[in-house]
Amino acid sequence: MDRETRRAACAFLYRHWQDSTRCDGLPADLLPADRAQAYGVQACIEENSARPPLGWKIAATSKAGQAHIGVDGPMAGRLLAERAIPDGGNLVLGNNLMKVAEMEFAFRFGEDLLPRVQTYTQAEVFARVSSLHPAIELPDSRYDHFERVGDLQLIADNACAHYFVLGNAAPQTWRGLDLAAYEVRGLKNGAVSETGVGANVLGDPRIALTWLVNELSRFGTAVKKDQVVITGTCVKPMPIAVGDRVEGDFGELGRVAVEIV
Repeated sequence: MDRETRRAACAFLYRHWQDSTRCDGLPADLLPADRAQAYGVQACIEENSARPPLGWKIAATSKAGQAHIGVDGPMAGRLLAERAIPDGGNLVLGNNLMKVAEMEFAFRFGEDLLPRVQTYTQAEVFARVSSLHPAIELPDSRYDHFERVGDLQLIADNACAHYFVLGNAAPQTWRGLDLAAYEVRGLKNGAVSETGVGANVLGDPRIALTWLVNELSRFGTAVKKDQVVITGTCVKPMPIAVGDRVEGDFGELGRVAVEIV
């Protein structure tokens, strides 16, 4: 798959994203043949953004998330700067197909992690993390049947990225907490809708973050200083509708909210 084909595949999907429309899948001549090609298609999305990505998302780190999109393992996507919603701000639901909110741990990096041959250890990754934030992801897909197209087409389509909300940095005491056992609550209109724990994210959000760094490194991509990584939903994806106020309650780590309009 040459550069022009990758760009054409990305443009096909991005046009649907801009127009809030969907398709059955990529045309046969634009299908990525492997994971490297799929990430190559995804990378071209940066050409459609006026600013560099704010960071990365990990899709399908929980069994519920994997079931939701019909895959059996995680994948990485880019967080576009223009798709960030301020804490407490509005999401225009519009033609969103997925119509779910996900409660996620987010980590900001204080240093670059450059691609390399050897695998990064969890200790190396977390030595470069500067802060933890509560976050809400509001995903969507450009495919009518996202649960059927498979991981390569989902990666090409930016791993179901859409909008996200980043809360304030948590107290630095988070480093002493067992994030795998840590409880997160998703509230809808003031009532608890879903409850989960960090272990729902590949066993531990720290495992998920380390996976992301090594996944990108494997394909020659750096995680850069000040970029944020949202690590996947701790709770079952919460159905949302116009008029809902969605909140993530992360206890001592803080809260984050979005209004669905």
